[in-house]
Amino acid sequence: ALTEQARRLGLQLGFSRALPGPEGARLREWLREGRHGTMQWLARNPARRSDPRQVLDGALTVVSVGESYAPAELPDPPTDRPFGRIARYALGDDYHDVLLERLRALEAALPALADRAVQSRSYVDTGPVLERAAAERAGLGWIGKNTCLIDPERGSHLMLGVILTDLELAPDAPEPDHCGTCRACLDACPTDAFPEPFVLDATRCLSYTTIELRGPIPEGLREGQGEHVFGCDVCQTVCPWNQSRPRTAPADPLGLRARLEPRSAWQTPTLSWLLGLNEATFREHTHKTAIRRTGYQGLIRNAIVAAGNSGDARLRGELERHAEGADPLLAEHARWALARLDAAD
Repeated sequence: ALTEQARRLGLQLGFSRALPGPEGARLREWLREGRHGTMQWLARNPARRSDPRQVLDGALTVVSVGESYAPAELPDPPTDRPFGRIARYALGDDYHDVLLERLRALEAALPALADRAVQSRSYVDTGPVLERAAAERAGLGWIGKNTCLIDPERGSHLMLGVILTDLELAPDAPEPDHCGTCRACLDACPTDAFPEPFVLDATRCLSYTTIELRGPIPEGLREGQGEHVFGCDVCQTVCPWNQSRPRTAPADPLGLRARLEPRSAWQTPTLSWLLGLNEATFREHTHKTAIRRTGYQGLIRNAIVAAGNSGDARLRGELERHAEGADPLLAEHARWALARLDAAD
């Protein structure tokens, strides 16, 4: 009954026991190595993060959801002017809000389906829950060498969410690892963020440096940032499981998936446009998107680095404006970018 209700909501489910797994030890080792950088919330009470019963007292089952966010096609980037690349998941409305609405609708149906009061709690990438590990145990895919969950039918462009509940539901069989000897993701990473397969050093990952990191981007990582201004899809783009092949469009009975469709402003924004944003226009164009997470200063910082990497002298005026501006962080990055342009002449 629950699976049928999920299907009506356009969700694909998997179930696992609400028990701690080996990912808890891996998380603690990852934290000891400082791979999380400045994301201190990940280091708070890791034992709770790896045991769902400490999050919801009496939890017996973790209901995992993984839904594709990959747009069917994106327009070709402009060839006559430099642009900034945005991670696919951020092109439309904020996926946290879109998926959480569906999860809460499913959660609200649990008491009627169980014919009793039900304890439950929903999260989409914001709670003390290891969603990828739960999704792997629930058979929604396997965690690849790039640390992304990979579904053999839908690839790895997935939004993940969980419902913790005191309902006892039969667990699903895990999906075996299909990465084999492939190392496409490891070799393609522009900043060498994978010290070994299945381990991500977030401090070197563009999804960290362009979004989570406040302050200066380390100079040694700026050239590798290339044209990226928010996140990075490189390790997913090169993955064979994400290459073009027939896929069934997911059901969208509530019309929520339509909100994930790329907004025109963010598909291939030019660097000139990005560098010209002020705080008001930034807030206008990032309304209800995940891009707002980086903040105005962060997005402009990222665009400045991309401008330096572009080698395009037409951006010199915007860079000089920021180099002479009142924001010392942007000014330092702009001076670096101008020096890059000088070196490219």
